Amino acid sequence: MRPQRSSTATHAGPGQRCRQVHHDGSTRPRRVAVSQLFQPFNLREDHAADPESKPGDLTCRSQKLMLQAGLICPAQNGCYYYMPYTVRAMEKLIQVIDQAMQGIGGQKLNMPSLNSAELWRASGRWDIMGKELFRLADRHNQEYCLGPTHEEIVTHLVASQAALSYKQLPLLLYQITRKFRDEPKPRFGLLRSREFYMKDMYTFDTSEKAAHQTYSLVCDAYCSVFNRLGLSVLKVQADTGSIGGTMSHEFQLPASTGEDRLVVCPGCNFSANAETINFDLTNCLVCHGKLTETKGIEVGHAFYLGTKYSSVFNATFQDAESKHVLAEMGCYGLGVTRILAASVEVLSTEDRIRWPTLIAPYQVCLIPPKKGSREEVGVALMESLYDDIADGVPQVKGDVILDDRSHWTIGKRLKDANMLGYPYVVIAGKKVLNTPAEFEVWSQNTGEVLFLTKEGVIELLSKVQVP
Repeated sequence: MRPQRSSTATHAGPGQRCRQVHHDGSTRPRRVAVSQLFQPFNLREDHAADPESKPGDLTCRSQKLMLQAGLICPAQNGCYYYMPYTVRAMEKLIQVIDQAMQGIGGQKLNMPSLNSAELWRASGRWDIMGKELFRLADRHNQEYCLGPTHEEIVTHLVASQAALSYKQLPLLLYQITRKFRDEPKPRFGLLRSREFYMKDMYTFDTSEKAAHQTYSLVCDAYCSVFNRLGLSVLKVQADTGSIGGTMSHEFQLPASTGEDRLVVCPGCNFSANAETINFDLTNCLVCHGKLTETKGIEVGHAFYLGTKYSSVFNATFQDAESKHVLAEMGCYGLGVTRILAASVEVLSTEDRIRWPTLIAPYQVCLIPPKKGSREEVGVALMESLYDDIADGVPQVKGDVILDDRSHWTIGKRLKDANMLGYPYVVIAGKKVLNTPAEFEVWSQNTGEVLFLTKEGVIELLSKVQVP
């Protein structure tokens, strides 16, 4: 017997995006349905015991929420699977970062995770980094490390370009990649894990003055990233640590669960990591105002390196007189996965995830009525609304999801939606029986609930900001 043909099919020619052919003959992108996603709902039911946390250990809000929502799954101590919702948020965050870095002249590349021990020994950091450095050897007994940072390898790359001219500087080279650090005690989920995603940029300038200008340029770009995300981040003086250099600033997101102690002067712009100043100091040296103390989560870091690495690897450029001059360097990091977790940490409640709207995994969740309910006519209305949003609101196209689990009550699906943090939830409730039909629209980040017609929903969503 020949199998029965479905009422919908998909067709695509060479180079075309696959589109769904519906029973009415129209074509449109396939609807994204919750029931089809690889989303481990069982984790929420089991409360997702994390192997890095012993019974009785206190864990932070972001760790508990991300585990309970199935956004991350434990793999081994300090390592996680990033589930599809989290990957979507991360890709949006990377888009915001790319826009900021390329807006100041950054050029994106990708460097090997496997770094030669020879380069790290040349800089002296093979021993300085201690046990946090993952070390390994290949079958030829050549030693390597998994790069937690890439100063050596990027400087070696630039040094290999013998004909580099001053006209090509400044160089702002950056990557967004997975990093490795053998944390002695991984904790707090993505806030302190053994592998993580990071944006690291390395700059090469013709002079100390030019390098300081680039330093300010990158720091301002970092501030613009956090401003776009709606995160109130402090730029504080910091120690240069194992990276080295003569100047350093951290970008700290104030949070009660933060591991860093910060001192801030309300009277002026002075702020610093407490480890950089005298702990007995109570008044600001700049304006003599009284210092206050808070805690923060480090989400970014900037270093002025000078010639610390360029002198080791002979990274030079030819000046206007064809003389070879050492490049002045800086390095800058943004913790991509840490920003995700830190934003959940500070924006969420104990049972509801809140993302920065710009990077929420999906902007809109549509919840049709329960199967067999009096309002079941709203199922078709909701599917039609989905298609009209996809066709009429380009900024959220691909950012709408349909919770088609119609065997569940609306209340249960709304609870899920609250947990996952969609900025907008649209419900087909009792008022879809009105003429014209009205939908219940929850603006999750403001707590506002509106009753809108289809046209009103589309008008509201047309104001959504996107990366």
